[in-house]
Amino acid sequence: MMITKRIIDEKGIDQTEDTVLVLGYFDGLHKGHQALFEKAREIAAEQGLKIAVMTFPESPKLAFVRYQPELMLHLASPEDRMAQLESLGVDYLYLIDFTSHFAGNTARDFFEKYVSRLRAKAVVAGFDYHFGSDRKESHELRDYFNGKIVIVPSVNLDNRKISSTRIRETIAVGDMLKTQELLGYPLSTRGIVVHGNARGRTIGYPTANLAPLDRVLLPGDGVYVADVEHNGQRYRGMASVGKNVTFDGDELRFEVNIFDFSQDIYGDTIRIFWLDKIREMVKFDGIDSLIAQLQSDERIARSWTDYRNS
Repeated sequence: MMITKRIIDEKGIDQTEDTVLVLGYFDGLHKGHQALFEKAREIAAEQGLKIAVMTFPESPKLAFVRYQPELMLHLASPEDRMAQLESLGVDYLYLIDFTSHFAGNTARDFFEKYVSRLRAKAVVAGFDYHFGSDRKESHELRDYFNGKIVIVPSVNLDNRKISSTRIRETIAVGDMLKTQELLGYPLSTRGIVVHGNARGRTIGYPTANLAPLDRVLLPGDGVYVADVEHNGQRYRGMASVGKNVTFDGDELRFEVNIFDFSQDIYGDTIRIFWLDKIREMVKFDGIDSLIAQLQSDERIARSWTDYRNS
């Protein structure tokens, strides 16, 4: 079981077991990150160490760049992130805010104040890892650490580095297949079922209107093939993100039509797994054309399979 501790500074670290320390922020825990933890598990097994991570609840960019709302959105909720870290073998997770004060630590400060207290006997970092206010690079770790150092090379897909930034780009355009390839698992979003306009019910396509539960990125506007998880059961459905332009809606809506499902679930939390994009959001010239399109969307969603696994 992973032990998680929120700390204010290095004095909050009370590590009693020797560790292999994995360095990074880890937004989304994509395939590139997973390679670091695979190496950490190998070292931990070889040397009888525990795996430790010290990272940040929010993006370090908040301390350096002009604020944009997108900076507060994550690829995974804090709960999902912690569950993923535990599944990757992390024994100890320390969370510290990336403040101006923390950012002021030089590379040597970081190792003397934090890494030493984390009882690190080995460190694992990505090839593009930077640390300290003096912006040292991963190849300079040896100047500050005498233990085992493993630098993991770039993990690529289609000759491009897998990164959180790249994944954010694929999410923005609604490319869920590429997003899943980069993450290694489907993007998902939790939402609380709330009351909407109930128009879908009148045309044979009732939807669960959702209020996002977490500060996570939603796919770009469109209609998607989705799996829906409710009370441990998984259903196929089709989900949409965007404004309901056919009815002159001007609010961003997030809703899902769950196939073969008729329960009232207001107030329940459900999880949407985004599988593939069907189409863009479009304005229809009448109810009949909207219904015809929804029927087509449903056929696509019901028959959809991931061709990469066939």
